[in-house]
Amino acid sequence: MPLPTLNLLGAGRVGQTLGRLWQTLGVLQVQDVLTTSPASARAAVDFIGAGRAATTLEDMRPASYWLIAVPDRQIAASAQALALAGLPPAIAFHASGALAAAELAPLQATGWQVASAHCILSFAAPATTVLQFAGTPCALEGQATTLAALEPLFQRIGARCFTLPSADKLRYHAAAVFATNFLPVLQATAEALWLDSGVPPELLPQLRATLLRNAVDNLLALGPAGALTGPAARGDTALVHRQGESVAQWNPQAGAAYAALSELATRLARDGGL
Repeated sequence: MPLPTLNLLGAGRVGQTLGRLWQTLGVLQVQDVLTTSPASARAAVDFIGAGRAATTLEDMRPASYWLIAVPDRQIAASAQALALAGLPPAIAFHASGALAAAELAPLQATGWQVASAHCILSFAAPATTVLQFAGTPCALEGQATTLAALEPLFQRIGARCFTLPSADKLRYHAAAVFATNFLPVLQATAEALWLDSGVPPELLPQLRATLLRNAVDNLLALGPAGALTGPAARGDTALVHRQGESVAQWNPQAGAAYAALSELATRLARDGGL
């Protein structure tokens, strides 16, 4: 039997990764791909290994599934444009971690089934991410009938699916930001402080590699509470306060972050949680 078809609106790192996995594992047939330019659409098609680069929405054919993999700020407008295109109703889902399936309300109003599906993985480079994807947790949210159709598609490419209430998506995605996006910010702050305090620049790569590797190893082995070290973990509130003031003199925002994170670290050390 022919595979169900998939159209992509937007094909950045997430769209390319999922499209290639579904295509190469024989789950979905990637059909039409529309991006910001014909060149980027052709590049996505080349990476996926199937499909046709579309030039306009009107150029796209009906499909079983539509993945709207555009930036968050463009999801609602893309759904509105797709709803006005007069295509047969199908299943549409977006890939935002923060926004709910309600962004696709114009489609739902015209008989489409809608949902959101967010995979908790750093999609840094599609060629690498396709190799890392197996076992990735995937949050599904939206209409129950749509989730029932999407879950097997994600399971067949190795995802571990769970359902998420629409009202909890912002907190859920904020957790992913805490777990990943803030780490480079914290590291950049640490390195700027080291340089400002006289650490030779040539030592930064070693400090970065050693401290990060040890911290991650301890976190994986012991969990957050067990891996916690430093003055807050020891209950040295006087030192925490003095260091916070020193950091605030250097950079007020960094000082506020230091104080807030130290308070959370104190709770974690004392109570084992936040």
